[in-house]
Amino acid sequence: QTPESFPPLRNEAAVRVLRGRMKGIQGHCNSCYMDATLFSLFSCTSVLDSMLFKPFPLCDRNVQSILRDEIVNPLRKTGFVRAGSVMHLREQLTEKGPCSSFTNAEKDPEEFLNLIMHQILGIEPLLRLQSGGQERDSYCYQIFMDKQEDLVVPDVQQLVERSFLSSELKLVEIPSCFIIQMPRFGKEYKMFGKIIPSLELDITDLLLDSPRECCLCGDVATLECS
Repeated sequence: QTPESFPPLRNEAAVRVLRGRMKGIQGHCNSCYMDATLFSLFSCTSVLDSMLFKPFPLCDRNVQSILRDEIVNPLRKTGFVRAGSVMHLREQLTEKGPCSSFTNAEKDPEEFLNLIMHQILGIEPLLRLQSGGQERDSYCYQIFMDKQEDLVVPDVQQLVERSFLSSELKLVEIPSCFIIQMPRFGKEYKMFGKIIPSLELDITDLLLDSPRECCLCGDVATLECS
């Protein structure tokens, strides 16, 4: 355990600490979905550090301390988290959650995020989405889309925009944190062999009622054509 708090890794420090053999979060017993999610959320960003410290209304302080002291701080300090630490968290999720298979079965990252953010820590939803006039809250957005022949090696910007368009979705407001799950793939099928990370994401066209420029006259647009 590392009770001392460490900031997220940035720039040269991230390369120095995270690159090489025996780095990252050690996998064990179908833990890849959780390992990848935790690494993405905490290794190089502090956006969700409130999960580690803030006493939310429903907050389980034991789960919070395991997440902070056994996973996030060791990852940021040494670049390595042993499998036993993640298993300790999985055991707590199994004990406190409605599902009994968190210690051995592969899950969807969204299922993990909903459990730990909503039921165990009591965090408010991060996203407000609208589709067909109906609003819904969410903690992350999973990209769903049909295979498109013109997208061979897409970037995240393209995937998010096309997924929102095909699902007729809009963001009701600018999210405090936008967690995006890439298209699913299994052992037999991958929709894309590679996806290029977009280091910045332009959500102008994804926002509901966002003022935008007319592509013909340059004034503020009053109509939108998909």
